[in-house]
Amino acid sequence: MSARTKGSAAAHMGRRSDRKRNRLATLLFLGPAALILGLLVYSIIYTIGRSLFDAYGGFVGLANYKRVFTEPRMLVAVRNNAIWVAIVPAVVTSLGLIFAVLTERIRWSSAFRMVMFMPLVISGLAAGVTFRFMYAGDPNVGFMNAVVQKVVHVAKPPGLYPGARLSTDDFAIAVDGAFESKTPVRVGQQANFPLAAIRPALIPENAEELSVPAPVTDGISGVVWLDFLSGGRGTRGQPDPGKRGLPGIRVEAVKDGKVVGTAYTQNDGTYTITGLAPGEYTIRLSEASFRQPFGGYYWLGRDFIIPALIIAYIWINTGFSLMMIGAGLSAINRDLLEAARTEGANEWQVFRHITVPSLMPVVMVVFVRAIISVLKIFDLVLVIAPESVQADATVLALEMWNAAFGGMNDHGLGSALATILFLLILPVMLSNIRRFRLEQ
Repeated sequence: MSARTKGSAAAHMGRRSDRKRNRLATLLFLGPAALILGLLVYSIIYTIGRSLFDAYGGFVGLANYKRVFTEPRMLVAVRNNAIWVAIVPAVVTSLGLIFAVLTERIRWSSAFRMVMFMPLVISGLAAGVTFRFMYAGDPNVGFMNAVVQKVVHVAKPPGLYPGARLSTDDFAIAVDGAFESKTPVRVGQQANFPLAAIRPALIPENAEELSVPAPVTDGISGVVWLDFLSGGRGTRGQPDPGKRGLPGIRVEAVKDGKVVGTAYTQNDGTYTITGLAPGEYTIRLSEASFRQPFGGYYWLGRDFIIPALIIAYIWINTGFSLMMIGAGLSAINRDLLEAARTEGANEWQVFRHITVPSLMPVVMVVFVRAIISVLKIFDLVLVIAPESVQADATVLALEMWNAAFGGMNDHGLGSALATILFLLILPVMLSNIRRFRLEQ
């Protein structure tokens, strides 16, 4: 055998050995993926098949699918999923894009992105519990109500004596949170107001024992007091010795629907409104003195549960959008941006015509991921929504869980819901795959 023949045979054997090694590497690499894919395909086929049977294993055909689009609770779930898909992906993607562009201009951009990404690291159940506390009705517990309380109290601060009421209606009546004299008061007369139902903690330290002021010729005077003595002593509605005056209450003289004079009660509860023209007036204790503090909104009630859940989801997932779009933004050719600015383009034009088109592949990935995520939203609804409103906040994934594993034990209906979710997600996945192939 010639040397050339020997060399050719050796090369052939080497190529065969390389092919074997490549096949082995391919098998080792793709084998687990093929196994997982096979199990996935089997589970899909089994789920579709199981959806044609009822809870007891009897064949019912498409009856389970009919239930999804006819039963009221299922229709609510379909409607809620449509709301989620229509709103959330666009908002999450837009916020991620805006934050990514803006954070480029701040010094602590990396720290900001890390803080925004942290909610996504937390499990959905833990995040749901956190938001359950944030939405608590008590402003001392719920963050949302605490913020709203601060804003509301700036515009309408609570009164000094919230919850106060008249101890007797002999002299005055309650009108829209205020207290007005029962009959018109003439200049030179007095109008007294006995109040009750005031907690001792609300009585100011400077409150003194009441005193009855002397009448004035050019005005109206009176006293406002706490109509209470320990041990049941005294007479209701009478300014008995020992009863305490209520300082700081705004007293108004009203004529023809207009306030023409004001005064504030002193430490002993007395007040005097002077400078009034002769005639009759209605004396009113201002509503501002008795205004209740903000008690908090019921964020998790029937009317606001869907927006509350959407806000929680957006807060958790915006960080992912920010990180993905920020990574894409760092890969943009900076020379192109500077060239556009040199040619006279403003920042909005640069953003619209260069930044957004350059980021469109990444933006679409984020958008598609958000669609898939909201279609299978489950944990936040389960944890945040109270049981009393879960029927109003329910989604398809939650109904699938309840049907199959949540007590109904109707695996046929659960499988039908799972199949519907799969069919909804499938076009999105296929379009994403097609876009990836076109970009290669």
